[in-house]
Amino acid sequence: MNEAIEFTVGFSHGVEWGWPIGVYLLLAGISGGAMIVALALRYYKGQKEETPLLKAASLVSFATIALGMIFLVGDLEKPLYFWKILIHYNFSSVMSIGVLALCFYIPLSFLMVAIVFESIITPWLQRSPLAPLVRIYPLLRSLRKPLEAMTFLLALTVCAYTGFLISVLVRFPLLNTAILPALFVASGLSAGTAFSSVVAAFFFKEETHSSDLKTLHAIEWPVMAAEILFLFMLFVSLVLGTQMGKSSAPAFFEGAYAGLLWIGVVGIGFGVPLVLNFALGKKVASSHASFYLSGISSVVGVLSLRLFILYAGQTFAL
Repeated sequence: MNEAIEFTVGFSHGVEWGWPIGVYLLLAGISGGAMIVALALRYYKGQKEETPLLKAASLVSFATIALGMIFLVGDLEKPLYFWKILIHYNFSSVMSIGVLALCFYIPLSFLMVAIVFESIITPWLQRSPLAPLVRIYPLLRSLRKPLEAMTFLLALTVCAYTGFLISVLVRFPLLNTAILPALFVASGLSAGTAFSSVVAAFFFKEETHSSDLKTLHAIEWPVMAAEILFLFMLFVSLVLGTQMGKSSAPAFFEGAYAGLLWIGVVGIGFGVPLVLNFALGKKVASSHASFYLSGISSVVGVLSLRLFILYAGQTFAL
């Protein structure tokens, strides 16, 4: 860890990393997940046009990572000195590697917004004092494919980084596990898919039964299955692992934060979408209300997962 960074003051009290870091982990996961899914779908289907889903995902990706950085920086001991971590790198530190990835990912996600919304931005620029900026668009169009490839890889890195960031805390067996990055990638894909789908339907008038959203709906269940599998693996690794690991296994059933897991993650995050789509009939499953409620439930479930891992992991320490 970079010793100049302390998550002990800021918004957090009582634990080293509190709810602002949990919200940051959620927002970074949504950002990376939305971008990964939208770009993967674009290339899988060979899409050339700017679809409502791509518009929603690019906007969601940039907005959530920008907002996430506010929570991250706000939780530093000295927020006004955050710039120091941008010029001092320690490549043996997960924090430094993550900061470097974010330094590239945030501008690239902004460029994706600029590219995808060219038809809206260009007329506005031409009527403003910033009209010369229109000249950059031919260059952006020519570099679009490599920019998208770089953004995709960095989005995947950001998703995994959120797990690696807290998995290096060796005093906390629930956090110090190689399963955590995989779990955070899967949950980031889940939240990113759900949130960008809701934004595409609500703000960009995408039909809830469109081809793109049907494709995302189809991959929702394998992603959810992966989340459940990684959670189960995490629990088993603690129960059957070392004595240190066994000391954290009760976090799944005991203490104030167990409710976050069983009510927030299992009940709302997994249970509500499953009930809406499979237990109440096709009429309910195909309704607009079911679509929005299922998407919101997935995001709430991922937030609950982040907070459970963060708080329970620090509570059940060595």
